[in-house]
Amino acid sequence: MSQIVPLISSGTAGPLGVLHLPRLWQKASLAKVGKIHPDYPGTGQGYDQMVLDGLGIDRDAFISFMDGKPTYPQLEAWILEQKGGSLNAAAVSELNDSITGYIHKDETRAEILAACGMEDDGSILDAINLNNLDDWQAFHAIEIAG
Repeated sequence: MSQIVPLISSGTAGPLGVLHLPRLWQKASLAKVGKIHPDYPGTGQGYDQMVLDGLGIDRDAFISFMDGKPTYPQLEAWILEQKGGSLNAAAVSELNDSITGYIHKDETRAEILAACGMEDDGSILDAINLNNLDDWQAFHAIEIAG
């Protein structure tokens, strides 16, 4: 069975405008059918939990909803239903700012860049871009370079 490295960036938002939500959906969806690469959690504690907390969505309720293998639009509709039909724009903005503003520890940044064969010159600090590089490196190592 194929084990898939999720490639939707945490910097991607769907129609609701929530960063990382499409990636969370992809990871949780892959986990539900046993297809996510073992290095990736279906619903982890980092950005995944930040999104659930920022939206005020119960983790267990989310995981249970994902059992139904919803499409991405179905997930967004479910979230709106949980929130009474709309999201608080200020809360979404604060959540998105926390995602874009997150900075990995120096050791994490150095490990990711070293694995990618890149110099740690301080030009890439944000977790979104570092995580993208990490995902792309893992994808290449697993799916391309073999």
